[in-house]
Amino acid sequence: MTTTTPTIPAESVQTVIDAILAELGKPITETHTAALEAFRRGDDSTIRVLAASNLADSYCRSLGYLISAPKLLPTTPVILAEAARAAADHRRDLSLETLSQTIAAAFG
Repeated sequence: MTTTTPTIPAESVQTVIDAILAELGKPITETHTAALEAFRRGDDSTIRVLAASNLADSYCRSLGYLISAPKLLPTTPVILAEAARAAADHRRDLSLETLSQTIAAAFG
């Protein structure tokens, strides 16, 4: 049995990229700013170094995956899925930090 990889329209990929970028939101740190600027320039080397040297930073990890998405490789769906998971992890981390601060303030 032979299976074929479906063709993914570039417009669809861009729609997903835009949604992931929206989910990431504005950069919070200088590293995030550098990664987003590199992403916008298409500087995949810089983003990969930032993602690799900031392993606990889901914002950079998401952009590290996302930079490869426009290349429309057979692995593009996986790349987009990993970028989306990292963006969701980033949002989760922000929520946990906000809630932690609220709890700490409540208990003095």
